[in-house]
Amino acid sequence: MKFLLSIMLLAATTLSAQSIHSFTVKGIDGKDIKLASFKGKKILVVNTASKCGYTPQYEALEKVYEQYKDKLVIIGFPCNQFGGQEPGSNEEIVEFCKKNYGVTFPLADKIDVKGTNTAAIYQWLTQKSKNGVLDASISWNFNKFLLDENGKMIAYYPSNITPDNQAILSQLK
Repeated sequence: MKFLLSIMLLAATTLSAQSIHSFTVKGIDGKDIKLASFKGKKILVVNTASKCGYTPQYEALEKVYEQYKDKLVIIGFPCNQFGGQEPGSNEEIVEFCKKNYGVTFPLADKIDVKGTNTAAIYQWLTQKSKNGVLDASISWNFNKFLLDENGKMIAYYPSNITPDNQAILSQLK
C-alpha cells in the first residue's frame, strides 16, 4: 500500500511539475513566444524594469545571451510592480533596451509577477506545487529563474545576483 501511495504521489508531482515549455506568452511585439520552441536550450527568465538600480543588468544579460545563445535563451518580462520603475509602453521599453543596452534577446509583454493578477508563467515559476522544485517570492526587479534544456527548474537567483555571476555561468558551461 505504501508503494502504491508513493507512486500516486510521484505521478501527482510529475503532473503538477509540467515543463515551462507548455507555456506560450505574448511577446513585446504582440507575437506569441512559444517556449516549446526553446527545447534543447536552457532558459533564463528575468523580470525587468527600465528605471531601476538593477537596470544596468541588461548589459550583462545581453553579453551572456551573446556568449551562450547556442545553448541559452534569455526572456525578459517587463514589470511595473516595483516602485513604478517600468512605466513605459511596449514600444518605449523596446526602444530603451535597444538604444541603451543593445538588447537582442526576446522580451515579453509587460506583466504582473506577483499579486492577484500574476501571469500564469510566474505562478508556475514561483510555486513549488506547480514547478516541482522551489517556491520563490518576487520582491523586486531582475529576479532570475534558470531552467534546463527540458524546461525544468534548475535555480532561482535574486536581484543582486548578476547574470554574469559564476553561480549562473557555471550552469551554462
